[in-house]
Amino acid sequence: MSETPDHLPGRLWWLLGALTLAWGFNWVAMKLALAEVPPWTFRSMCLGLGSGVLFLVLHLSGQKIPWPRGQWARLWTLALLNITGWNILVAYGLKLIPSGRASILGYTMPALAIPLSVWLLGERLTPAKGIGLALGLAGLALLLGEGFAALGAAPVGSLLVLGAAVSWAFGAVLQKKYPVAMAPGPYTAWMLLLGGVPIYLGAALFEDPRALAQVGASAWVGTAYNVFIAFAFANWAWIKLATSVSVTVFSLSIMVIPAVAVLGGIVFLGERPTVTEIAALVLVLASLATVVRPARAAAE
Repeated sequence: MSETPDHLPGRLWWLLGALTLAWGFNWVAMKLALAEVPPWTFRSMCLGLGSGVLFLVLHLSGQKIPWPRGQWARLWTLALLNITGWNILVAYGLKLIPSGRASILGYTMPALAIPLSVWLLGERLTPAKGIGLALGLAGLALLLGEGFAALGAAPVGSLLVLGAAVSWAFGAVLQKKYPVAMAPGPYTAWMLLLGGVPIYLGAALFEDPRALAQVGASAWVGTAYNVFIAFAFANWAWIKLATSVSVTVFSLSIMVIPAVAVLGGIVFLGERPTVTEIAALVLVLASLATVVRPARAAAE
């Protein structure tokens, strides 16, 4: 049985690049959508339609969609942590704080997932990965430090997004500790569908679907981006990446996503980058460089 790679293999670089862009720009798309679409309804559409798209693609491509016999408890637990907790907490938090700042808080996940992986999975924190973690966290700390006044002005929104990061971190580690015997495609489709169940119920209980009649074009574009790119594609890409390498490697790899989210705010919302944001981008890119190249011994 082959060991989990301790670096990001070259065959996965394109996947990381696509995932980074898909989830990085999604913070702008979510902000646009949630300005008009109620949060439970928005997430219900993302998860329900996103899983439907994946099931349809799998069926049309001739892939088998296994029934998760004997794996229901495991799937439900992972779905509640990775999908339900993350999505609903971010949806509410993002209504209260700016999209770029929310993405930075959400991607404190690696700071939680890496020590959890050392504790629960016995992963080694090598010097290179330790340096990568320190660089990535330094970049996030710069951005957080600059926004402390804003965070203090919206503590509920900040705590909700931090709670989402905690939920995702536990889900990511338990996903490695208790793997599901499925290919990434069917596994992702089932996760989105099951993780959405509590959210579908919340939408039915707490929100009026007639509110969608007032939704404008920009909010629908943001919702469509979420369904097809951020959910159907990017969740598959993330699970493929997360099940192919160690928790430390994929956690460090996705640290660049908040930098893309900040850039998305610059491009689409007219924000201007600060010196701090530029410095943080350099640090997270340096962090990423520690895991995209294998150790010299592994390459020989």
